[in-house]
Amino acid sequence: MFSRSLTLAVLFAVSSPLLAADGDTPLSQERGKTRPLIVIASSSVDPTLVSLKKNLEEPANKEGFAKRDMVLYTIINTVGQRNGKDLDAQTTMALVRELKLGAQAGGQAQVILVGKDGEKKMTHNGPIEPKEIFSTIDQMPMAEKEAAAAAPAAPVAEPKAAAQPGKPGKPGKAAPAAPPAGLDD
Repeated sequence: MFSRSLTLAVLFAVSSPLLAADGDTPLSQERGKTRPLIVIASSSVDPTLVSLKKNLEEPANKEGFAKRDMVLYTIINTVGQRNGKDLDAQTTMALVRELKLGAQAGGQAQVILVGKDGEKKMTHNGPIEPKEIFSTIDQMPMAEKEAAAAAPAAPVAEPKAAAQPGKPGKPGKAAPAAPPAGLDD
């Protein structure tokens, strides 16, 4: 009995930091809320990084970026940022590990789009236009649902139940709740 308790205690002590660390990664914190766009470059003057940041500063692109619930992560060498704010080294390395990145070929910057479900939706080496990124997002099932939900729905008049004279009855049961919508992208 003592050996079983000791074994369980050791397993719990070893596995709990691993399980806690799994939920602390940047992408897991973004899951279900935003679509991370990650740019990995070797220097801050990389043409892909510079052109993408410049393009995202344009009002139309800035609006499209915000409308699609996106956040920009940049990793330059081992320094990471989220929307221009520095990340600590541990968070940056957790992001790199979570993306399972290999060695970059050709020294070109890599642009990765991650969906709200936490899966990679697009990987691109070299310069890319925001329009390409936006069109990829707009083709995702979750984005289509969000667009449909944003469209105003015409109110439907419900027919009133005919009142019956006599003793009032029990109130009816409430309609069952709809199941939660799954994250499709």
